[in-house]
Amino acid sequence: MKYLLFIIICSMAIAQSINYYDTDGESFADVKVNDLTFTCRVSGLENTGDAVILLHGFPETSRMYYDLIPVLVSEGYKVVAPDQRGYSQGARPPKISDYSIDKLSQDVIDIADAFQFEKFHLVGHDWGSAVGWVTAALYSERINSWTALSVPHLDAFFDAINTDKDQQRKSQYIKFFKKPILPELYFKIFGYTYLKNIWRKSSQLEIEKYLEVFKQRGALKASLNWYRANMNNEDKFIGDITTPTLIIYGLKDMAIGEKSVDESEKYLTGDYKIEKLKAGHWLIQESFEAVSNSILQHLNTHSQ
Repeated sequence: MKYLLFIIICSMAIAQSINYYDTDGESFADVKVNDLTFTCRVSGLENTGDAVILLHGFPETSRMYYDLIPVLVSEGYKVVAPDQRGYSQGARPPKISDYSIDKLSQDVIDIADAFQFEKFHLVGHDWGSAVGWVTAALYSERINSWTALSVPHLDAFFDAINTDKDQQRKSQYIKFFKKPILPELYFKIFGYTYLKNIWRKSSQLEIEKYLEVFKQRGALKASLNWYRANMNNEDKFIGDITTPTLIIYGLKDMAIGEKSVDESEKYLTGDYKIEKLKAGHWLIQESFEAVSNSILQHLNTHSQ
């Protein structure tokens, strides 16, 4: 019995491990969870405040939160921003089914567990926001507050795809992203020109950091597999969200229509606020001061 217990303890230690290191003035942690290793930007882990996990979208990485991280740390928060499944070089499984949103959400919990965050605040943008909505629905007991940047409640969003002409027009690109091979070729040709065009609101340094990831073998395919794995059934339901929620939306968003943002209210049964800015989809880059202030106020209001 003692030997079996020893084996179980050892297997748990192997299942989760963290390796810390610094690169180019930033602090990172490689977090091993079972057979996947996630590269995370980390800061303020010595702080005594609540933990915050930041989830990036497509086509970005945790680098999008470069300016937000020190703001949160200066207020006493512990911050972890992972390069999510497919973006981390050590967490890039080959199958489309490996990128189903339930697995992406489980990754968030596994990373939180690795850092021993019993509860945490969650912030997500774009696909990171989609993952955040599912995480808030499935693991509400773990989350102090939830901030969704750009992407509204998923039930409202999928309903808009089915019924709202504005959202249908703005979502046409998804059909192309779901095709095999072609999207990868499109983004790679002419020296990644079309990918760089998406990042017009980013600094040159940020673009270079993004390209370091997207030029890796299999990175583009893996990131596009998020669409292929999750955008085939447009009748998905996650139900009511009880977690205190902040939605920040840019009125000039080229991918998300306003109707689904407004309709999100029907599903928010806890404290919530919907904030609309005169900005586009890339909220962090376009309206950093307004966005960071709103996030910080929301975290402070719901900190333990």
